[in-house]
Amino acid sequence: MTNLSVNLNKVALLRNSRTIGLPSVTKAAETCIRAGTHGLTVHPRPDERHIRRSDVYELAELLKAHPGIEFNIEGNPLEPKFMAIIKDVQPDQVTLVPDDPKQFTSDHGWNMAQDGDRLRPIVEEIQSLGARVSVFMDPDPAQILLVKPKTGSDRIELYTEPYATAHREGQGERHFTAYAEAAKVAQREGLGVNAGHDLNLDNLPQFLTIPNILEVSIGHALTADALDIWLFNAVKAYLEATSAHP
Repeated sequence: MTNLSVNLNKVALLRNSRTIGLPSVTKAAETCIRAGTHGLTVHPRPDERHIRRSDVYELAELLKAHPGIEFNIEGNPLEPKFMAIIKDVQPDQVTLVPDDPKQFTSDHGWNMAQDGDRLRPIVEEIQSLGARVSVFMDPDPAQILLVKPKTGSDRIELYTEPYATAHREGQGERHFTAYAEAAKVAQREGLGVNAGHDLNLDNLPQFLTIPNILEVSIGHALTADALDIWLFNAVKAYLEATSAHP
């Protein structure tokens, strides 16, 4: 079975558009837990454009009452504030992402030939805290082969936006084959394989025919689907409230 980790970034982004704390990130987390999610993911960027530093600590406190739910924190470990959060919170998993603070969203994996050596002491420090380390990677077997010897990481997270785009355009098969091969190479090297970015209800079933994908982190599409699925009921609830006061 593949575990689902719900990414809460988009809930936080919507919350940040106002100053009244709605929607609540922790309440959304509680809903996900009641629904049966295996984990929660957050990406505290330096500019706090969505998840805030305070959210991370509040979620860590919440999860003390739910020890079976994994906490996955994403971010660039070369940003000092990120590592301070990791040391404080000590999550179950840390996903290292090579994003620049100015990037709109994460859009590429690590270059292990270039960055692997400086990641190793960071990976070792995180592992010493008891956390699993996953590194964000493109489906490039040559780069994936360097992950274990360069960094000692436990897993990779395959960056799946190119697959999702190709699938949406009806050209997913070639990209799917590349991801299947990348996963096989990683697993052969003793790395666990996670995946994330633009996975949704349309493209996920095919992707998960790749054997032994351990975890998918999904946020944007899941949040959009939550609106589609529950918007009707929300409108009905407000109509009921307004009709009660003619």
